Amino acid sequence: MEAPLAGSTEDTSIQISLINTPQLEEDTLLENYLHRLELFLRLLGFCQYSALSTALSWFAFIVIGIALPFYINEYSYCADCQKYQIRVFELQVLIFQVILAAISLLCISHNLRKYGLRKLLFVDRYRGHMVQYRDLYIQRIYDFFHVLALWGIPCFLLKIAREVAHAIYVRHDPWWESVVTVIALLVSWTYLTMIFLSGTALFNLVCNLQVIHLENFGKLLERDLDVSVYIEEHMRLTNYLSKISHRFRIFLLLEFLGVTVSLFIALLQTTGNHGILNLINGGDFGVSSIVELVGIILCLAGAAKITHRAQGIASVASRWHAYIACHSIGASQMGTPTNSGNLEAANPIDVLPMYYSESDMESVDYVPMPTNTQLASYMSSYRKWQSFVTYLQTNPGGFTVYGWVIDRILINTAFFIEFSLVSFVLGKTVSITTR
Repeated sequence: MEAPLAGSTEDTSIQISLINTPQLEEDTLLENYLHRLELFLRLLGFCQYSALSTALSWFAFIVIGIALPFYINEYSYCADCQKYQIRVFELQVLIFQVILAAISLLCISHNLRKYGLRKLLFVDRYRGHMVQYRDLYIQRIYDFFHVLALWGIPCFLLKIAREVAHAIYVRHDPWWESVVTVIALLVSWTYLTMIFLSGTALFNLVCNLQVIHLENFGKLLERDLDVSVYIEEHMRLTNYLSKISHRFRIFLLLEFLGVTVSLFIALLQTTGNHGILNLINGGDFGVSSIVELVGIILCLAGAAKITHRAQGIASVASRWHAYIACHSIGASQMGTPTNSGNLEAANPIDVLPMYYSESDMESVDYVPMPTNTQLASYMSSYRKWQSFVTYLQTNPGGFTVYGWVIDRILINTAFFIEFSLVSFVLGKTVSITTR
């Protein structure tokens, strides 16, 4: 498609920005960030683009993530150190850590191998190189690494403190053997933890990148465009949301079930063995629980945020339509002409800015009042706007898992189910004797 002429109207330029049009200049800055992200994922074994890379990835996972920690756990076991080492605790923590990391590696590597990084993130060479999206894309990719560092470093420090204390109280080998053992355990734990957190953070990144497009679509409703353009753009965004749901539903469901079972067993073990439990022999439960909760919160927060933004579009459009309809009826009853000049004299209107909150759970949309010039155009297309609002209300969109929409209501439901499960387990494992 040829570039628009300098004398093109505003509507034409906006429609061109809505449709995928190739950009003439290469955006090397965005390319560099995408290359860094792909390199990071490749180091963790997610980029299994060939048979050789797949074999190397799973070989490293088996050696570093499975064989090494199980061997050290068997080698350093002390039968007379139950006060500071409970073998069942360590094995259960390790098994669920391996399971969650394997789910993340399997699902994310499958999507990357099938679609590639750009298509998985929906940062194609058309929309990804648009100036208004470039900086936002880069910021979201930067946030991906920031989230991993923000949660990974504190958990890593807690793991170091636990392993050092465990080595001091349990192991009586020469000091250099204890140091090698601690380092090997830390390497294995960091490897598995980063695979799990990177998978959940990548899903959160995919959701945040789509939030950019949904917020931009809300701002486009301020413009005087043809309704068919809005419908076409919304259908494209809804198609993207459907693809994201299809690609990540197994991943989200398995991770949620794995975390739930892991926390259930952790609670069962800690409450059933509360008499011998301390920070040294049960510290791994605390560290693993923090990591698992962080991962599942990243997934649920990203899914709920993208659903909230998608469903909020119908609210914005319906408020616009109601405002236009009320002014149209008022003007006809008062016999006010519908030309822009008389409307401007009768209804002076200030334009309010639209604000989108960055919070995952709070978003307030301040809809700017349309100008009087826009009112005259909107009055002639009342039926088109009515059909557009009806379309949005019947097609809200959002992230779904086999028909279940991941929104705030579902998250609250999941929370109370988990809380009921915890209360039931506590009631069965903790008894209070009264006289």
